[in-house]
Formats: sequence, structure tokens, C-alpha cells
Amino acid sequence: MYPFERFMRVLKGYVRNRNCPEGCIAECYIAEEALEFCSEYLHNVHTVGLPSTHRQVNLTKPLSAPQMKSVDQNEWEQAHRYMLTNDDVVAPLIEEYFGELKIMYPRKVKNEKWLQDEHNRTFIPWLRKRVANAITHTTQQVSERLKWLARGPNVRVLTYDAYMINGVTFHTKTRDNIRAVQNSGVSLVAKTMQVASAKDSNPIVSDMTFYGVIDEIWELDYNIFREVMFKCSWVENNNGIRVDDFGFTLVNLNRIGFKSDSFMLGSQAKQVFYVNYTQNFGWSVVLSVPSVAYTEEIEDDDVSDFAIHHQHFSNGLPPIDVTNEIDPSYVRVDCDGTWVDNTKS
Repeated sequence: MYPFERFMRVLKGYVRNRNCPEGCIAECYIAEEALEFCSEYLHNVHTVGLPSTHRQVNLTKPLSAPQMKSVDQNEWEQAHRYMLTNDDVVAPLIEEYFGELKIMYPRKVKNEKWLQDEHNRTFIPWLRKRVANAITHTTQQVSERLKWLARGPNVRVLTYDAYMINGVTFHTKTRDNIRAVQNSGVSLVAKTMQVASAKDSNPIVSDMTFYGVIDEIWELDYNIFREVMFKCSWVENNNGIRVDDFGFTLVNLNRIGFKSDSFMLGSQAKQVFYVNYTQNFGWSVVLSVPSVAYTEEIEDDDVSDFAIHHQHFSNGLPPIDVTNEIDPSYVRVDCDGTWVDNTKS
């Protein structure tokens, strides 16, 4: 009923004379329809209603004033390394460097965790030299994007308190604290190396879901392009995430982990909400946000209903088969009964 109640609020706004509410609604509705009809034949005139910019799912723009920030070397390397790891242009060079590491350290070939740590520590300077040699000493064509990626972003970045990514509004945690809405919760599904202990040399690489909040919104400047990145406080997966008996995901936002890898691309972020779990202090229930892509399905009917999928309970009632009337599923066998013929009127 919510779409109809919402449209009734619009109709009530048409009333200017309370003695004749029906006439006011009819006149204002006809006037609005006439204006929309005429606007179709006028150039650069938008129809009455929601601005068209709010319906663009792929819209990406800042929503607050920028501030310049000088980042330290550790944060710069974290953000730049994450950018390189998730760029398709750099993917072949990552595989090439892993092959060189296995040749240089044959005794460490089976220790995947050590190879990954060594790659994270030395890949940025190696890539810079590799691209420079390709430009100077070979005839290999190097794309402009790869040249500037190898050079790295500016050490001074623009930070924002709010940013719209693909039509979704994201805020920092500091901005959310002074507002009634919540737009700082994010989740990310990424392949990660899972280890049993610090001495585990054979980790397992699999998909894992991370939950966190946005601390800062960066705009990295690579000279010919810019990339939006979120600096997040990620919940520690071992002791900070669990699933209750009803199938809901609970997180403890006070248990922070992954401090050495706190960045993510803004285009990868999926927005979530955290609702306080009253039965256990410090824990919150994770609720997924419906996709904004449903705006593309809006037709001329202003009261169209939307199907929004929510997280459901995992423990449901057992299915009942009502098709077999000869052998009912629920019949008492410990006492005699009397059959009643319902076909007689």
C-alpha cells in the first residue's frame, strides 16, 4: 500500500480550498498533465516531478566541497597497491612478477603467503622500472594508462565527505554522526588468502565478504584520470562477524581488523545498513540496500509498485503437501475418528 499512500499525499497537496477538495485535486491534476504534455514539445524543458539527474543510475559526482590532504608513505602505498591489483591493464604484469619471484626464490615456491607478502612489498618499484625499460629499450607499445599507473598518484589527494557512485550516495562516518540517515556502511566481496595461523604456508584463496564503514573518501589523481577510493574501517572476520539462528548476519563494529589493507574502489562498494541488535550490546544486524536500477523500470504510472527483496529467515515452516487427499499427512492414529462427507449440502 505504500505507493498508493505516497500518491495520496501528492493529491492532498493539490488542495487549496478545503470546502472543495475534489475540485482542487481535479483542477491541479489536469493543469499538471497539461504542463507535462506541453513540455514534450519545448526544447530543454524537464517535466514536473523528480529531476532527471536523480534517475541516472550511472551518475558519479562529488556531493561535498573538496579538501586537500597530504598522505603519508604508508597510506599512499596502500591505496596505490590496491589500485594496481584491481586494474585489468596491470594484471599481466602481476602474473609476470610472480613468475620472477618463483625463479629468484625457488625454496619459497610452495610458500604462497611469503610470495604474496614479498609481492606487496616490492611490486610498486618493480613495476616502475619495468614500464620505464619497456618505453626506453624496447619497441613494445605501452598504453598511457599503464604509464601513469606505474608512476603512481599524486601524494596530495582530494578528500570528500559525500560522494555519489553509480547513483548511490556514500557518506563518511563523521558526516553520518551528525545526520539522521546512514550512508557510510559498505560491504565488499573479494578474493582473499585465508590462513589458519601465522605459520601456515599453504593458505586457501576464496571469496570472502567484508563489512565496514567509510572513514575517508579519496580522489586519487593519476594526471590523465582520477579514481575514487574509500578508506574504511573493516570488521575483523574471525571474531567480529557471525550469523544468528534466524540467518541474519551480525557484525561488531568495534572489532576492527585489516588495518594494513583498508582501501577499496568506490565502484566496488555495495551499500549496507547497520541496525543495533538489542539482544546483544555492541552487535548490529546487516541489512542490504535495494539496487537503484529499479528506476529504469518506472513507466508512466506514478503509483507503480516495486518489488524489493529483503533478507529472509532461514528457519521456515516445513512444506505441506495438500495434493494427496487420499493419504493425508497429518492424521492421528492413536484414536478412532469419524469421517465426515463434505460433499453433501
